[in-house]
Amino acid sequence: MARNSTSPAPGRVAVGDKREAILRAATRIFAEKGFFNAKVADIAKAAGVADGTVYLYFKNKDDVLHSLFDRAMAEFIAEGRRELEVLDRPEDKLRRIAQLHLERLGADRDMAIVFQVELRGSIKFMQEFSATGFAEYLDIIRGTIEDGQKSGAFRADLKPIVCAKILYGALDEMVTNWILSNKSYPLSPMADEVLKVFFGGLLTK
Repeated sequence: MARNSTSPAPGRVAVGDKREAILRAATRIFAEKGFFNAKVADIAKAAGVADGTVYLYFKNKDDVLHSLFDRAMAEFIAEGRRELEVLDRPEDKLRRIAQLHLERLGADRDMAIVFQVELRGSIKFMQEFSATGFAEYLDIIRGTIEDGQKSGAFRADLKPIVCAKILYGALDEMVTNWILSNKSYPLSPMADEVLKVFFGGLLTK
């Protein structure tokens, strides 16, 4: 039977999938080799494309890392907003935020390594990423805490932005411990453990 002319040859990536293939490959290569040790050629080889093809979609290796972060944060924030819309109590919203945070990173160890280690490889990276999706994420947590204060569910004498950073920091540390641990365990159940401590200092009752 003749081969369909629209099918890619073995080992080749269809044109429409190349950008996605490059991002998937970059996640794996950055996690394995580290961002600074990884080469564009490594990413291209893992993605099944020519070296020059990477530059058709990205300016340089930094741009690949930025794109990974931007895409992951956009997907996470969009999913979070959808799920929060169907919840009423601020406590339930914070619980779902925490669960989603750990579920997403717990489902993709390579992405977790990139987020926890490689994105923090320089002050420049941290400043750039803090000014983009990360700020929006913190704002969602802060707004949820403010809503809880207005409803009387949360203590009114605490600064929402400080509380938001504390919650994020606790979740962030859970992910870091998970990727560094020699033990294999599910990450998402740690959300409840974090919130036990967090709510113990935040709830009025």
